[in-house]
Amino acid sequence: MSNLPRHPFDDDKLREECGVFGVIGTMDAASFTALGLHALQHRGQEAGGIVAHHPETGFNSARRFGYVRDNFTSQKVMDTLPGNLAIGHVRYSTAGSKGATAIRDVQPFFGEFAMGGAAIAHNGNITNADALRKELIERGSIFQSSSDSECIIHLMARSLQRNIPERMEDALRRVEGAFSIVAMTRTKLIGVRDALGVRPLVLGKIGDGYALASETCALDIIGAEFLREIEPGEMVVITDAGIESSYPFRKAKPRFCIFEHVYFSRPDSILGGRSVYETREAIGRELAKEAPVDADLVCPVPDSGTPAAIGFSLESGIPYGMGIIRNQYMGRTFIEPSEQIRNMGVRLKLNVNRALIQGKRIILVDDSVVRGTTSRKIKEMILDAGAAEVHFRIASPPTAWPCFYGVDTPQREKLLAATMSEEEMREHLAVDSLKFISLNGLYRAVGRVDRDPSQPQYCDACFSGEYPVRPSDRIAEGFVMKAAE
Repeated sequence: MSNLPRHPFDDDKLREECGVFGVIGTMDAASFTALGLHALQHRGQEAGGIVAHHPETGFNSARRFGYVRDNFTSQKVMDTLPGNLAIGHVRYSTAGSKGATAIRDVQPFFGEFAMGGAAIAHNGNITNADALRKELIERGSIFQSSSDSECIIHLMARSLQRNIPERMEDALRRVEGAFSIVAMTRTKLIGVRDALGVRPLVLGKIGDGYALASETCALDIIGAEFLREIEPGEMVVITDAGIESSYPFRKAKPRFCIFEHVYFSRPDSILGGRSVYETREAIGRELAKEAPVDADLVCPVPDSGTPAAIGFSLESGIPYGMGIIRNQYMGRTFIEPSEQIRNMGVRLKLNVNRALIQGKRIILVDDSVVRGTTSRKIKEMILDAGAAEVHFRIASPPTAWPCFYGVDTPQREKLLAATMSEEEMREHLAVDSLKFISLNGLYRAVGRVDRDPSQPQYCDACFSGEYPVRPSDRIAEGFVMKAAE
């Protein structure tokens, strides 16, 4: 079971999917991988794993619950992972066991094939995993985990292709959903994205070697030069001889996850040639244009609301202030609290800057509203501190639909925007005003023109209900898709 306590503040956010990292052609590849995973920790805090290869000792792996810093910084652990080729993964469970994560579900996964071993780490979600698993089990496959990612290993094992990259191509043609993958053989580092490019994957250069990562911030931490993004539908195979690129999947118009710009990615990363921080500031500016309000102070809900709040302040001319302070040390080191302390809710993580708030009309800028439970508690804290008015401005459209592509979202009926109008949500939160950025406004902020309703430029299913890949497993369980308009 994961030993990281969940907190009410974090439970009212969309849970990040996973982070992947790989490196080839460097001494102590596992140590570089640990650093890369540390930079990607925001993408998964439940567990992490590293697989490395050395010509003399073969494949070696370590998988642990908890943070990278607590598991992959001791020399004793890293000495068990020698070699100049390694991949790693940080995880938050979006498929497989929920809550009680089993160690067998922690990636990377490893398999032995006739032509040698291979390890794989997957960011995303396979939307036909249940059907694939049933088919594979009926044909004799024995699964060791409850993760959807293990299907890829079994499909590779059953492929008749001549080498591991070709077997991976063959396997991934059977897979539906979203995937960004790093994989390794004894001599190769492999990176691949699905044809829609829903989840991110980037390529970097470090010395004579190369690195693959979910975000550019993981390249920065190891001193690697960012070369480019792996393109949607592209597979790269990296060896000592260099990089081979191919496009094995049917071409499709890319649908990158727009919520990566809003919340998931670190603000110091680069997405699509744009600074995530600058994009979030632009979202705040657009929000101020769409939903102005007469107030005294713009305050972010830390930390994810900060860049948008700065943008809102700059565009509106209303002063910016840190009206809410986040306790950076709340988390794993906090001793199991008593029931009385637990009932304090978000006050364990956030505190109001009373001297700044008192008597003022406050604009609170947050990245999203999911269930609304945290928003209500924050509003109460602001009023208790003496605020005259509380206005919420949200840097994303209403989240009304669950994500099936690698993000853990509540069932649709538990999403506030799925059952309430904007005015009903305002009344539910009991705030003076509530406004979300429009979907067109979000598209403009990320550098696009207004959303093309006939062919959206991003995956925005959590806002629009328009899924670029049918979530066939969930439909089989009874999920009802949005009716065509």
